[in-house]
Amino acid sequence: MNHNYMKTVSILLVEDDDIDAIGIQRSLKSFNLLNPIHRTRDGLEALEVLKNDAIARPFIVLLDLNMPRMNGMEFLSAIRSDSNLSDIVVFVLTTSQLDEEISAAYKKNIAGYIVKSSSNQDYKQLIRFLENYWNIVELPKC
Repeated sequence: MNHNYMKTVSILLVEDDDIDAIGIQRSLKSFNLLNPIHRTRDGLEALEVLKNDAIARPFIVLLDLNMPRMNGMEFLSAIRSDSNLSDIVVFVLTTSQLDEEISAAYKKNIAGYIVKSSSNQDYKQLIRFLENYWNIVELPKC
């Protein structure tokens, strides 16, 4: 894989669970990927980061759905209704397997819906998937 390009793609991880956040960060390191990762604990904090341009493009968002203050669906509604944020690439990363939540998330133009498990192996599969995704697609840079 082209790891030089990978270093330029940042990740905004919107995740309130410390264990899940650590698992994702460890998996990135296990593949020697040096992508900048910015973690926020809820949708409000993530919106603040995005509106203040605190993360450089290109980037993707890994979004949990069940969080305090502003949940993932509320966050998706907020960014999709903001012309400066509406093109952001978002992958939902959650424990919910409810068909209603999956359908509602796709209606908000997510790039993918990924169900979390507690296995580090699954996080490694996620990182492999993201690496392949970044190497195939062009992400918005402005």
